[in-house]
Amino acid sequence: MLWHLYLRNGRAYLPSVGQTEAGFYLDIEPVEVALATDAEALQRAIKEVMSRGSQRRLAPPFPKPVVLKHAKVKSWSAFEKGALNWTIVEKSGDYQIKRGRTRPDGGWEDDPTRIESLPPGTAPEKIAERLASLVQAALGSSQQ
Repeated sequence: MLWHLYLRNGRAYLPSVGQTEAGFYLDIEPVEVALATDAEALQRAIKEVMSRGSQRRLAPPFPKPVVLKHAKVKSWSAFEKGALNWTIVEKSGDYQIKRGRTRPDGGWEDDPTRIESLPPGTAPEKIAERLASLVQAALGSSQQ
């Protein structure tokens, strides 16, 4: 399972994630939105989206990314400008938080220098606390 968090203009966007029959993942509704400066709201949004898990779905034909309407932007390239992202990945009860970096051709990829493995059996509350602290640290450093 995996989950995405996008940070843009001080807001965190956490879409639900569905896995297609082909095996790739798509952001889907519902999308949780929280102010990144509000630690409690941010942690609540992270726990809420994680509680939904990843859903298996058929792939729609190239859907428009669901976070665009919540961010009030028209295109993915406009959303990406100034945005940061993280992915939570769970495999057999082990969790990793991966910070994304921009690719030269657009989009994001995992930054291998910013992958944090959490202890086996880490509770969702602790994952939410850790990710919220990473988001808030990034928000603080981008405002300086």
